[in-house]
Amino acid sequence: MQLKKLMIDAKSAWVDYPGSDGFSVEVVNLSRKQLQGLRKKCLTNKLDRKTRQMEEVLDEEKFVIEFTAATVKNWKGLTLEHAQDLILLDIGQQDPQSEIDYTVENAETLVQSSSEFDTWLNEVIFDLANFRGRSEGTDVEEAN
Repeated sequence: MQLKKLMIDAKSAWVDYPGSDGFSVEVVNLSRKQLQGLRKKCLTNKLDRKTRQMEEVLDEEKFVIEFTAATVKNWKGLTLEHAQDLILLDIGQQDPQSEIDYTVENAETLVQSSSEFDTWLNEVIFDLANFRGRSEGTDVEEAN
């Protein structure tokens, strides 16, 4: 038996966000290879004026966009009330129980604007226990 033949690159699972009843996120565990690929996509070469050498610099904004697209696939139950606990919002007269639809743009905004959500996401996607033995999770095809 070869371990390499049993490996999968990624698997999704629904994980409840702590402290926000009803808010669950479909997240994807990334392999080391995939994470390195994401990082490599987001590197740019810039001239260091002091050393006059080219150096690789991580485009953090692009990395957040790529990372979010690769790791957050869906959510359910994110209300304005839950979102107010994560980022500063002015909801005016809107119903705090109104749900915020999942879109790639909404996911990027949440990851970029909420260090609490970003920290939770990083802890969850790299914890293999979240992806073992869950029947609702699915293997995820590697995106190029």
